[in-house]
Amino acid sequence: MSTQTLLIEIGTEELPPKALKSLSDAFTDGVLAGLLEAGLINADAKAQAEPFATPRRLALRVPDVASGQPDQQIERRGPAVKAAFDGDGNPTPAAQGFAKSCGLSVDQLTRIATDKGEWLAATITEVGKPLDSLLSEILDEAIKRLPIPKRMRWGDGSAEFVRPVKWVTLLHGASTVDLEVLGVQSSNTSRGHRFHSSGEIVISHADHYAQLLTEQGHIVPGFSERQAQIATQIAELAKSVNGTIEPDPALLDEVTGLVEYPNALLGSFDPEFLDVPQECLVSSMRDHQKYFHLTDQNGDLLPRFITVSNIVSKNPDQVRSGNEKVLRARLSDAQFFWQTDQKTTLAERVSRLEDVLFHVKLGSVHDKVTRIQALAGNLADSIKADREVAQRGAYLAKADLVSDMVGEFDELQGIMGHYYADRDGEPALVGDCIEQHYWPRFAGDQLPASGEAQAVALADKLDSLVGIYAAGEIPTGDKDPYGLRRAALSILRILIEKELALELPELVAQAADVYQQHQSFTVDSDTQEAIVDFIRGRLMAFYQTQDVDTSTINSVLACRPSSPLDFDARVSAVHAFSQVEEAQDLAAANKRISNILRKQAQPVSTEVNTDALADEAELALYTVLQALETECSALFAARDYQTGLAKLAQLRTPIDTFFDQVMVMTDDAQQQQNRLAVLQRIQNLFLNVADIARLQN
Repeated sequence: MSTQTLLIEIGTEELPPKALKSLSDAFTDGVLAGLLEAGLINADAKAQAEPFATPRRLALRVPDVASGQPDQQIERRGPAVKAAFDGDGNPTPAAQGFAKSCGLSVDQLTRIATDKGEWLAATITEVGKPLDSLLSEILDEAIKRLPIPKRMRWGDGSAEFVRPVKWVTLLHGASTVDLEVLGVQSSNTSRGHRFHSSGEIVISHADHYAQLLTEQGHIVPGFSERQAQIATQIAELAKSVNGTIEPDPALLDEVTGLVEYPNALLGSFDPEFLDVPQECLVSSMRDHQKYFHLTDQNGDLLPRFITVSNIVSKNPDQVRSGNEKVLRARLSDAQFFWQTDQKTTLAERVSRLEDVLFHVKLGSVHDKVTRIQALAGNLADSIKADREVAQRGAYLAKADLVSDMVGEFDELQGIMGHYYADRDGEPALVGDCIEQHYWPRFAGDQLPASGEAQAVALADKLDSLVGIYAAGEIPTGDKDPYGLRRAALSILRILIEKELALELPELVAQAADVYQQHQSFTVDSDTQEAIVDFIRGRLMAFYQTQDVDTSTINSVLACRPSSPLDFDARVSAVHAFSQVEEAQDLAAANKRISNILRKQAQPVSTEVNTDALADEAELALYTVLQALETECSALFAARDYQTGLAKLAQLRTPIDTFFDQVMVMTDDAQQQQNRLAVLQRIQNLFLNVADIARLQN
């Protein structure tokens, strides 16, 4: 089969800019997987494939794609010879049916010998499918698997996609692949920029796609190439005014998804707006206008911004002026909110939280504040933080939700509360509690710094998690509307990374008690246990981000430690232990011990009768075991699991010798019980840290 470059382009109305990169990646992965599975490309061609993505297209160019599958010789096995012929050597219906299914006569069948006897066989030619037939299936499957939360229909057709499809370009080399995709007939034409190009662009060959779009269509089709151009342009403009662009990958991705032919422009705003908190101005520029803000060498905001236009205007000053006018209106609003909000203290706003619903079963946000205030005080006592500061921070933590600024810029909740607390003369730590009780807000985000802020953050997250879970809003699949998984992971991060030795069952019980006292809302013991398991279950996600092996995590999870900090110490110890030479042998031995003990009808005693230790191997093992039990008990009590496990590596040789030379399930009942007791104590010793048997490869 001949090979040519394959071009696939799906042209659409404007795609969601935040999703463009993920859509392109998923489309590319899906198509390449299909081509590879169909045998139309090899691994080298897959590696050289080039994706393209602009606001109006998803495209992919793949080199060395075959025009179809090669014919294949396939051997089919039929019935056994003894069943294929009768006593006179005549073919039975089984032989005749098999031959007919292969399109052959019985005489054309062959025989193959196997360990189970002789069988009839047939070698048939399976004709390979052509590219167009295979590509239709491949595209259907790739499109079906795209991460599109909600698909839309358009016109009278039944096709569904993220946006209406306007054209489809399919080329294999210079030849058009004739298919209907998403209700649109394919062709060899594409379309360029909405304003800088005119008419359709004929793609003469798949290899010329990017060049033709750039030259005739005034489009930069490659997402990465376009992004690099934007980054270069905005960096040069920032440098021209001695400014700096702070890294903002999410905004850069979004802007790249908004334009096909980027043209960066420098704008400015009135310095009087710099009296407004910097975060408010940045939010106005970044989140509402998709502008890049500039800072000076000290990190202070400059009265400048950069916008990226999708056109090259003949009058750039007019474009700049229009953007400045729009931004001025936004900043004027922020300035007004800032000035108005300062007329009311945070404490005066708290009562207004009674009108803000938290959850229909859990009351208002004011009710939530009452609960987290009580819980934060208890937690502050537990971690030796200032109870009064923590409770004051909790009392004011949600007050900025009813401010004008947060009403307009909800992403500033907590941040504005900190500013307003400072203006009200609240202690600095109270302001920290207000802002930082939302931390961490996303993966890798910073954690609350002070003990008081940690207490408020834990109280807020525990209150939400326990209450909403108990109200029946349990996450399922990929649906977690209340962010309970994120709350659980945040609790774990604070407890582990801030080294707070608190127990999950006790924390959940405290939150449940507060609900009972202040809300008359009961969280029963079974639900509390389920919540603890839910939080503990997020430990897998926490450690997988740190490249900890799954078997290591599972080995510790099996012991169900109640303290995340203790869990972390165990994981570190098991991870280190898994690297030593003895680890796999001891894991296998623990697996064997576990299997033996599991088969016992009654719980195994740990009492060992030393007088009954008749075999030298079992006596040697028990001697080492006794010494290690004494030595390791103090280490495990001090949570020095790593040193303890390192010492337990000494058990490898005596355990191996024991299993080589000693019959555990002997006919002598006393000896059998003795040996089972030794094994039970070995298992118990390791279970002080983890179920080492789960480390076995």
